[in-house]
Amino acid sequence: MTDVRPHPPTGAGPLHHAPRYRWTILGVATFAQAASGFFVQGIGAMGVHLQRDLHLSTAQLGLLLSAAQLVPLVGLLVAGELLDRYNERWVVGAGASVVAVSLGLGSMAPGYVSLLLVLLMVGAGYSTAQPGGSKSVASWFDESQRGLAMGIRQAGVPLGGVFAAAVMPILAAALGWRATLTVGGLVALAGAVAFMGFYRRPPVHGPPQERRQQDVTLRARLRILRQPSMVRIILSGVCLVSVHSAVGVLTVLHLHETASIGAGDAALVLVAAQAAGAAGRVCLAAWSDRSGSGRYATVMTCMVAVTAGMTALMTPAGHSPIAASLLFLWLGFFGIGWYGPWVAHLVESAPRGQTGFALGLVMAVTQIAIILAPPSLGLLKDATHSFTPVWGVLSAMTVLALVITARGGRR
Repeated sequence: MTDVRPHPPTGAGPLHHAPRYRWTILGVATFAQAASGFFVQGIGAMGVHLQRDLHLSTAQLGLLLSAAQLVPLVGLLVAGELLDRYNERWVVGAGASVVAVSLGLGSMAPGYVSLLLVLLMVGAGYSTAQPGGSKSVASWFDESQRGLAMGIRQAGVPLGGVFAAAVMPILAAALGWRATLTVGGLVALAGAVAFMGFYRRPPVHGPPQERRQQDVTLRARLRILRQPSMVRIILSGVCLVSVHSAVGVLTVLHLHETASIGAGDAALVLVAAQAAGAAGRVCLAAWSDRSGSGRYATVMTCMVAVTAGMTALMTPAGHSPIAASLLFLWLGFFGIGWYGPWVAHLVESAPRGQTGFALGLVMAVTQIAIILAPPSLGLLKDATHSFTPVWGVLSAMTVLALVITARGGRR
């Protein structure tokens, strides 16, 4: 499964037209990302059906999403180390295959507990998708186009969510939730086959001294977490992934319970919000390529925008079907779209020769928020019987992180 042999130079094999082939790489990396996350991204859209069929509380529904994000706490670190040593082709492809097999087995799960265990296995395979796809795209594009390329690649997550939110509620209503696992497994398998079939490393690799840095001790490499740029990246990432989780899990429930929108129409709003997030990842990342203020200024703009949107949801506008739907589109664009410029900034802030490790490490830290946010926000909503405290807590947390990172940037 490993490929440590030198790759052919430009002019050999499929890399003869390397400048054009990078767009093929971008396409398959985006598809693999969307396919791997298809089922996980669609859990929120079928929340009403899961609650009804499995008799779940909001907190239990949030725990389902967290289950797929638990193993990546360690899995991202392992994936990052593997990506610095072996070909991304096999690391990402193997991970997507694990997702496919797990969901296939999960179609036979008898109930809620079994579904939790299946999603733990899905998380193990999904660990390779984010750092692997990011590193593969970053290695093919230089800084002048890296933001745009990374934004397009990162759009794979909300794009997968768009299709999942559109298809999975229909499948769940017509065939049951087990059928959705089977479909999710087939989609993930298609992503694995596409990535392993088309991905190749760039024809020109880094100098030998970059590769030798892989032998630096783990303790020394963990020091990158103390770098001011990494501190800003982590703080902003923790807040914004929490907002992303809230959009994915609570959009349908908020619109259904607070704005009195039917479950089907509310799911369509989530589809539109995911689509807005995909557009945001491309547009905001492209903007970061041209912004004289740097990529992190784009991330800070997203933090301001999501705070404004969540604050508006706590006003009477959050009870209006039209206004609330528009606000969730706004939160989709900025609360999902931030990831493109954020991950491009992370790649460019990583030490030379340790891109995979840095990606895995920082994503593992932010993974804590991805795990804790859905059940915590669901529990807060269940305890208060209102969505206002949820949006209030997220707004306060984002403002605090924005102030801290802005001061750190000025220093």
